[in-house]
Amino acid sequence: MKDLRLINLKSHDCHTLMQQLLSVAIRGLLPKQVRAVIVRLCYCFNAICCKVIDPIKIEELQEEVVVTLCLLEKYFPPVFFYVMVHLVVHLPREIKFCGPVWLRWMYPMERYMKILKGYVRNRSRPKRCIIECYVAEEAVEFCSEYLESAQTIGIPKSLESRQNVRMRFKVTPVEYKMLCEAHFYVLQNTPEVDCYRLQHLRRGERWLQAENRRCFIPWVRQKIETELANPDHCVTETLRWLANEPRRDVIRYSGYGINGYSFHTHEHDLRSTTQNSGVTVEGESLHVSSAKDKNPVYANMSYYGVIEDIWELNYTSFKIAVVRCKWVDNKTGVKVDEQVSPWLI
Repeated sequence: MKDLRLINLKSHDCHTLMQQLLSVAIRGLLPKQVRAVIVRLCYCFNAICCKVIDPIKIEELQEEVVVTLCLLEKYFPPVFFYVMVHLVVHLPREIKFCGPVWLRWMYPMERYMKILKGYVRNRSRPKRCIIECYVAEEAVEFCSEYLESAQTIGIPKSLESRQNVRMRFKVTPVEYKMLCEAHFYVLQNTPEVDCYRLQHLRRGERWLQAENRRCFIPWVRQKIETELANPDHCVTETLRWLANEPRRDVIRYSGYGINGYSFHTHEHDLRSTTQNSGVTVEGESLHVSSAKDKNPVYANMSYYGVIEDIWELNYTSFKIAVVRCKWVDNKTGVKVDEQVSPWLI
């Protein structure tokens, strides 16, 4: 890092750099035209290496690769072009004949060669060391299949499934205002409450948005209590418990895994080598052109932030997990590069 050079990179390292990092690293460093053609090449490789490829779009991908190489010839000197650059033209056609690239590349074999080289203990007899270690590992793995209580070394099953994986937690009381905000979010995102939400909210009136946040919780509680007084009510058990507020004491987690995804708090990520606290959510919001705008419109907008806290709200008969995030200001904190499609925060 002192010489600002990348050395000893494997083929997969270069592949990852070109697909994921190069388009962001060159932002603002090169002329606009040169930067654009390099980013197009990175996007072409991203499309080529996808696990699922639409056969109809292969022809479009072929044309995109040809145009990208022509632009490279336009902005780069002739010494840049040799046979390996030309071979990129044939990659889309190989996908049409042989299927996705990830089923045929050699990266898994290269990784396995690293495992085999780790078996060598006596450098004068490398082949014998590899054979003995391989046979011993296969024998142990075979015998472990017949031991009921034995578990093979590797990723724990709880982490493999990522179903309701919880990390360290503590039970603490929270402020009533923050608890109401979390409860309001749960009500707004529960399908069974949609009919009540539409009754309480007339879309298109800007002032009613703030009024809805302030008095929706007591209103829906009173509405459901009135319906429960009727013997022929249709209120479900979930609605009965949602009408009441959750308990003040909430369980706060530093990490939570659900539906195959893991989430960590920003405080936890500061002590970890992997980062799982960044989130992006696409939500519907009210847009106005000015303070005097009487015709606001609803539109979807992407929001970016980091997780500061993970709560598990207790509704007695069930629990709901919510996250509290620190969001980036979409007006000043997010901008879009002209040539790079990812949002920059």
